Amino acid sequence: MTNVFDRLTGQDAIADELRAAARAARMLAQRLDAGQSDGLFVPDDEIPGVDAGWSRASMTHSWLFTGPPGSGRSVAATCFAAALQCQAPDPADIGCGECRACVTVMAKTHADVRHVVPEGLSLAVSAMRDIVQAASRRPGTGRWQVVIVEDADRLTEQAANALLKVVEEPPPRTVFLLCAPSVDPEDISVTLRSRCRHIALVTPTTADIERVLVERDGLDPEQAHWAASVCGGHIGRARRLATDPDAREQREKALSLARAATRDSTAYAAAEELVKSADAAAKAIAAELDEAETEEMRTALGAGGTGKGTSRMPRGTAGALKELEKRQKSRATRVGRDVLDRALVDLAALFRDALVVSVGAQVTPMHPDKSDSISVPMGEYARPEQLLACVEAVLDCREALDKNVKPKFAVDDMVARIGLALKRKVDA
Repeated sequence: MTNVFDRLTGQDAIADELRAAARAARMLAQRLDAGQSDGLFVPDDEIPGVDAGWSRASMTHSWLFTGPPGSGRSVAATCFAAALQCQAPDPADIGCGECRACVTVMAKTHADVRHVVPEGLSLAVSAMRDIVQAASRRPGTGRWQVVIVEDADRLTEQAANALLKVVEEPPPRTVFLLCAPSVDPEDISVTLRSRCRHIALVTPTTADIERVLVERDGLDPEQAHWAASVCGGHIGRARRLATDPDAREQREKALSLARAATRDSTAYAAAEELVKSADAAAKAIAAELDEAETEEMRTALGAGGTGKGTSRMPRGTAGALKELEKRQKSRATRVGRDVLDRALVDLAALFRDALVVSVGAQVTPMHPDKSDSISVPMGEYARPEQLLACVEAVLDCREALDKNVKPKFAVDDMVARIGLALKRKVDA
């Protein structure tokens, strides 16, 4: 792999569009250096390698990357940031992946590219103000100051307003790249969205994901094919399913709810087990991150020295550790919700497969490995309206979790509704 855009799986049209915009940005940077322009626009017919009239090539200061989970929103934004900073002498090679700028951007160590990732359930206004202030300076080593905001739908209203102010009057050398899920782009204010150029990514095909797992990750072709077929178009999830036994176990527990919900003796026990397993998985992920962060913070504050009086941190630094612990706790909550939400998506997809069977549609199943054991039998005895009620129960549970309802209560209610819907058909 050489060019950074090779990392975008199944997004060829998007890669061409971003590559053309990066060429326009390079030309604009040269004009800014010469004091010839104060706006982020270059006519298409002046960009090398771009046909006249191809409006997609124009550069702008704010972008919104949307797409379903796993489509590669943040990857696309990072690749574009690398192309903006790329030092390849030939514009045709922009985003070369080999120069120092490309390498450091992709490694997330470039001094002029900031990645903003909400650690908790939202991104506060104070953090956004600090980011905006830093991004308003002239770039130190690159052509642009680039700010990548992942999960921009988690911006609080005040944080979004702080970002909107600088997007409406952008510094000449700053580019904002926002990432948000396509299923809920309305979570970003209409005014902020209207100031951004929209890049809509699509779900990669099973064949694209399988090829990545085999060629890039070196996985066994059979395992890669299975993971690609059940991941729901999410490349990262396919990789975890293929390599992590815990991820496979979590999926099995989620799908087993469909059968357990039909019996009172197993329904709530299965629901409790799903919540517990999601919590355990989240704690394991968070603990790994927390340990490294805490040790880094303690070292930065002066702990661990070998001389006299240096083994302990200086006085007055305990507050910094408490603030870190607060952020870590918030992040752990978010990770737990995300893990559980992924399980619910799997469960909704299983009911969808059963619904497809019940109406006789010829559609590729989301869980092909469960067709014989769960989805086909369920689709044969349950009416479509009952399966739709099950899907709605799962989606309502996801919405309840998004509104901070305790996971146990939300999942218990979901299981009760699923059991009622399916048992009504069984008793009929």
